Amino acid sequence: MTQDRMRELQADLRYYLGFNHAPGIGPARLDRLLAWFGSLEAAWHAPLRELLAAGLDARSAEALVQTRARLDLEAEYERAQRLGVRLVCRDDPAYPPLLAQISNPPFLLYVRGTLAETDRWALAVVGTRRASTYGKDVTRKLVSELVAAGVTIVSGLALGIDAVAHSAALAAGGRTLAVLGSGVDQLYPQTNAALGEAIMQQGALISEYPLGTLPAAANFPPRNRLISGLALGVLVVEAAPKSGALITTQFAAEQGRDVFAVPGSIFSPRSAGPHALIREGATLVTCAEDILSALNLQAAVAQQELAAVAPATPAEALLLRLIEDEPRHIDEIGRQSGLPQADVAATMALLELKGLVRHVGGMRYVLLREASAAYRVDEPPPAA
Repeated sequence: MTQDRMRELQADLRYYLGFNHAPGIGPARLDRLLAWFGSLEAAWHAPLRELLAAGLDARSAEALVQTRARLDLEAEYERAQRLGVRLVCRDDPAYPPLLAQISNPPFLLYVRGTLAETDRWALAVVGTRRASTYGKDVTRKLVSELVAAGVTIVSGLALGIDAVAHSAALAAGGRTLAVLGSGVDQLYPQTNAALGEAIMQQGALISEYPLGTLPAAANFPPRNRLISGLALGVLVVEAAPKSGALITTQFAAEQGRDVFAVPGSIFSPRSAGPHALIREGATLVTCAEDILSALNLQAAVAQQELAAVAPATPAEALLLRLIEDEPRHIDEIGRQSGLPQADVAATMALLELKGLVRHVGGMRYVLLREASAAYRVDEPPPAA
C-alpha cells in the first residue's frame, strides 16, 4: 500500500466511525451513499435533502444528521487509540479475508489484540452455555487437536462451550478470536473478563459495535453471523433445539460454510441440536481429523509456514485469477496466462502446497474458496 493510500485510509476511518454510529446505516446503505456522493467525506457532510435524494429513507437520513451533530469524529478516533483498539475498515488489507466474502460484511471492525494471516485457517466452535462434563471434555480434546494442526478457534466469549473453546485454544498455545455482541471495551459476561484479556494476547476481541455499546439481546444474532463469517466452518458441540448456536449454523449455511456437529446421548436435551443438524446433513464429528479432512486442513501448519516464507509472486496472482470454482485443465490455464508451461506447472504446485488450489484429477484444478482473498494485489494482472 502506498503512503498516499495509507493517508487516505486514515482519513476515511473517521468517517467510517461516524457512519457506524448512525442508526440504520449498514453496508448496503453506505454503498448507496458512496455511489451517489463519490466519497465518504462528501456523504458525511451532505445536507438532509441530498441524503434523501441519494435514496436514504427519512428516518435513517434524520438519524444520520443527528449523529453528525452530536459526534466528534476526531475525539471518537482518539478514544479508540487510547484504549488500544484497532479500527479495521473494509478497505484495509488487514480486513479478515474470510469475512470479506460474506454478504454485506461490516464496513468497520473494532479489534483489541491482533489479526494474523494464519486466521484464514479458522474454525468456529459454539454450543450451549450450560455445557455438560461430556461437552466440555469433547471441546477441550477437539480444540487442542485443531490448534496443533494450525487452526485458529473462533467463538463468542459466552459461558459454557464458547469459554471452554477459547480456554482450550489458549492452553494449547494457539490463536483464538472472540466476537462480541457489545463494544470491545464492554466485556460480557463479566465472569469471562479475565479470559477476554488473555485472548487479546493470543488473538483478538472483535466487534462491529461502537465503543461503549452494552450487550443487548438484539446484538447477538448479528454477532453470530460474524462468528461463522470469520471461519471456514462451524462446529456445534452441545446445543438445545432453539439455541443461539443453531442460529450461527444458519448463517454458516447461507455463507457457504461447512457445518459440523458432535453426537451425544439420546437422553440429553443438550444433544438435540447437534443430532438435528446431523439429520439435516451436517458432518458428524468424533475426532479432529473429521474436520481437518473435510476442510482440507491436514497440512495447515505446513501451508502457513510456506506462505510465510514464500509470498505471492505476479505469476501466482495471475494464475489465481484464472482458476475457478469449476475444474480447469492446466493446459487451458497456461494458454490463457501466456506463461511458459514449465512456470505454470511449478506455480500450480506451489499454490497447491499453500492450500489455495486443489488438484481434482486429470491435471484439472479448482480454486479453494479462501484463495481469492488470500493474496491481494493492487495492480491488475499482466496481459496474456
